[in-house]
Amino acid sequence: MPYTEIKEKNGKKYYYRVKSIRKGEKVNKERVYLGVNLDKKQISEKEIEADKELLYLNNILTDKEIKELDKIQQEYLKQPKENFLNRYEVFTSDFTYNSTAIEGNTLTLQETAQLLFEGITPRKSLREINEIINHKLAFDYLLKYGGDLTKDFICELHKLAVKETLKEELKTQIGCFRNVQVYIRGTDWLPPKPKEVPKEIKSLLFWYSSNKEKLHPLVLTAYFHAAFETIHPFIDGNGRVGRLIMNFILHKNKYPMINIPNTIKHRYYDALESAQIKGDLMPLIKLLFEILKNSKVRF
Repeated sequence: MPYTEIKEKNGKKYYYRVKSIRKGEKVNKERVYLGVNLDKKQISEKEIEADKELLYLNNILTDKEIKELDKIQQEYLKQPKENFLNRYEVFTSDFTYNSTAIEGNTLTLQETAQLLFEGITPRKSLREINEIINHKLAFDYLLKYGGDLTKDFICELHKLAVKETLKEELKTQIGCFRNVQVYIRGTDWLPPKPKEVPKEIKSLLFWYSSNKEKLHPLVLTAYFHAAFETIHPFIDGNGRVGRLIMNFILHKNKYPMINIPNTIKHRYYDALESAQIKGDLMPLIKLLFEILKNSKVRF
């Protein structure tokens, strides 16, 4: 995914827009030179032009899709306050169930809802029960949080989502970027090395800050999510935290949140892989658009 790279030489800062392209085990980089010693406004303007060349993000949604998304937003904002609590409980149960089930949690939707809102504990492992409870805690924190995306916010989401779920030797990495290499099952590529993670997250957050007012919220959400999952900054819980952040971006932009059903997780994984390996964000955007359009509960 494109990001801005800064190189310093002889007291000058040279800015490049970079896109990584994976070919087999090798990673090649396309670079677009932005300029030297640029101010924030110049960087933002040049990034837009560079991204047109690298990704065409501004044109990825059709006019028809944008109108449909506007309609979804308008309908969402007109939801009655009287059923807010009901919608909250239903969406929290569905989102928590599906996001944890995607990662292998075996609690059913009914067990999840009963655990979260009735205090009925199923006969499942303590780790799985904690994953469910933690996800709601992280989601509630997200809803109350009044700031924007930062490293500290992301790390706090991770801390809440994985506490009391990791093995003893991994507990020092709760709420911190990983210090070891991680591997992704079912793929032939590797996330960045541990020492590269802070720089990659910093670049992604800079990209977000530069583009949050320029791109459609759905495009912004899809791009950030794909890039975050590519970086895989934590030892565990990257998927759950990534989907929480995805909904934070939508919520902050006054769009309903997305609940990716566990039943279509393979489509979700394929769409992510298309963005990560081919640099093609279209399948992920189309999938998220489809889920938003067909959602019965908008929260």
